Amino acid sequence: MNSVAGATGNILFHEAILNIREEVATGTQLHQSMRSHELFPNMVVQMISIGEQSGSLDSMLAKIADFYEDDVDNLVNGLSSLLEPLIMSVLGVLVGGLVIAMYLPIFQMGSVV
Repeated sequence: MNSVAGATGNILFHEAILNIREEVATGTQLHQSMRSHELFPNMVVQMISIGEQSGSLDSMLAKIADFYEDDVDNLVNGLSSLLEPLIMSVLGVLVGGLVIAMYLPIFQMGSVV
């Protein structure tokens, strides 16, 4: 649990996980100690409770990880699809500005002669 607390990158979760570790070491069930901290989503706590009761906590934790990994992938794909038009328009303005900067002196030289 120490490595999990260090991997969170959030001081609230870090302290909560260390407290959960101490509570589990004294005999409290994992889902009860997670519910008492109110930082974790209700779905996660319920799935951990089911995993503890059925004896398959490892597979439930894997399902939770897969769910949130898919959720993050969907958010990243949505964000990248929103950013693509913005990136294309910025590149179009840059390329258009470069073309105008190259041809403008040529056109000005033609009008002088």
